[in-house]
Amino acid sequence: MRRRKALVREVMPDPIYGSKIITKFINSLMYDGKKAVATEIMYGAIALIDKKGGEVKGIDVFNNAIENVKPVMEVKSRRVGGATYQVPIEVRPARQQALAIRWLISFSRKRSERTMIEKLAYELMDAANSKGASFKKKEDTYKMAEANKAFAHYRW
Repeated sequence: MRRRKALVREVMPDPIYGSKIITKFINSLMYDGKKAVATEIMYGAIALIDKKGGEVKGIDVFNNAIENVKPVMEVKSRRVGGATYQVPIEVRPARQQALAIRWLISFSRKRSERTMIEKLAYELMDAANSKGASFKKKEDTYKMAEANKAFAHYRW
C-alpha cells in the first residue's frame, strides 16, 4: 500500500423510500449536476413500473433488478512474464452494487423507447425478470470468469 485508503462517503437515504441504493442510483443517473432531473426520472420509472407491473411494487422490482444484475465473479488482467492473463476474481459487495447500477443505467440509455423514464422502467423490469441487456452483461462476465478458471492461481 503506497497511499492511505480512500474514504467511503456515506450517502443519505432517499426521502421517499428511505433507501441508500436509490440515492446512489440517482447520483449515477445524474448528468451535469442536474439532480432534480435524475430524481424525476428515477421516481417516474418506479411509478411507471407500479402502473404497468400490476400487483408487484415498483420498489420491489428495482431491488430485484439490482440483485439480479450484481456480478459474482469478474476477470482482471494480470501480466506474468510477458503474457497477459485474464484472472478470475470474486467481486466485493460494494463493487457488485456499483457495477449493477452502472450497467442498468448504461443499458437503459441505449434502449429504443422514447423517454428516459420508459427506458429505465423497462430495463429494470427486464432485469428483475432475469432478461435484458444488463442481465446478459452479468451472465457474460460470469462466463468469462468461468472460462479463465485455469488462470486462478495467478490471483494476487
